[in-house]
Amino acid sequence: MQDRHIGDVRVTRIEEQMGPGFPAKDFFPEFDAEVFAAEAKWLAPNYYQPESGKLVTSLHSWLVRTGKYTILVDSCSGNHKPRPGMPRFDMLNTRYLERLREAGVEPEQIDFVMCTHLHVDHVGWNTRLDNGKWVPTFPNAKYVMSKTDHDFWAAEAKFPKTEAFIRNTYNDSVLPIVEAKKAEFVAGGEHEMCGCFRIKPAPGHTPGQIRLDLESRGKRAIFSGDALHNPVQVPVWKWNSVFCEDRDLARKTRHTLLADCVEQGALLMPAHFAPPHAAYIKSKGDGFALDWDHDNKRGR
Repeated sequence: MQDRHIGDVRVTRIEEQMGPGFPAKDFFPEFDAEVFAAEAKWLAPNYYQPESGKLVTSLHSWLVRTGKYTILVDSCSGNHKPRPGMPRFDMLNTRYLERLREAGVEPEQIDFVMCTHLHVDHVGWNTRLDNGKWVPTFPNAKYVMSKTDHDFWAAEAKFPKTEAFIRNTYNDSVLPIVEAKKAEFVAGGEHEMCGCFRIKPAPGHTPGQIRLDLESRGKRAIFSGDALHNPVQVPVWKWNSVFCEDRDLARKTRHTLLADCVEQGALLMPAHFAPPHAAYIKSKGDGFALDWDHDNKRGR
């Protein structure tokens, strides 16, 4: 269990799974073997597995405790969910809820579930299977999600040619939340929340992805969803993932987010970085670099 403190706010990483995922050459459409090789010396072994060529990926939620509210940022993949063609997410049986409880929080204590976007590995624990029915895992929570993202994936789920795992993701992990009237939609612009969060649009990876900017006592963090998947996308920020819907827009969003981390001194808190899972960012030439020693340099 890993805790961080952003001012008065306590943030705990709740792991679902971690290990090798997609091959790097298949995951990045702009992949360049020479460029990647120049970064591989620091990527391996924590973020890249040379023997398999695969990226090492964490699937986790961020549990945020403000003192007044208990908030879950993204809800991973979920258990018992059919995801044909996606073996890493298919019919899982993980200890995710046990790890949440080990962190001191029962599902009933979650006030808000923040869905940065509605992909398979970010909404799965929105629901759980109860007597053959998908019901909200966090029964007292409001599930905050982008209306743009919701409407896009709701439409995709109705197309017969849409991949089965995408249809299933909406139908078993998003639609039951909407039908239970637990969804709270945000549309366009920026929104204040819980006295310490600002919701900002971060489109490109999906049409309505959002990012969550946290501020407490002058300290800042940015929960970036899937604006980045792997630390290599900091120095090589122009690389998208194969799952980005609008690659030009995703690239622009990534640059803006990294620049904001530099300008604000904000801790970048992505959904898929392997240990230490979060990092500060610094400028390097006309780009960016990871500032792993940020805390040590400031005597924290």
